Amino acid sequence: MSTKPVDAGSLKVGSFVMIDGEPCKVLEVERSKTGKHGSAKVRLVAVGLFDGVKRTLVVPADSKVESPVVRKFPAQVLAKVGGNSVQVMSLEDYSTFEVAMPEDPELQQRIEPGAEVEVWEIAGRHKIMRALKR
Repeated sequence: MSTKPVDAGSLKVGSFVMIDGEPCKVLEVERSKTGKHGSAKVRLVAVGLFDGVKRTLVVPADSKVESPVVRKFPAQVLAKVGGNSVQVMSLEDYSTFEVAMPEDPELQQRIEPGAEVEVWEIAGRHKIMRALKR
């Protein structure tokens, strides 16, 4: 799994964080001030990139949290496999693999053999994020 440690206090809306072993995109960040005997806390609300589940994480602002390394690359759709899977080929190293069909109905219509898409590789898993213009 490719992750890197980051300070919890440096996370912003739109950044990525691992919560319960699941890569998530941060939706909300709340910072509390230090108390008389405590440290500042950060409350993160994030949504899972693969399962869409909302998760919350509360940690001290100076603690380290894991952030997934996101690799974005173009790929070409080779075929639709079954009803919920797509076979794609990376345009960087020409490797082929299967990716789950995206949830967005508009994006599903644009996915057909020969179409170019942007694929994100996060923590060893792949997801089609958008269709590229021809």
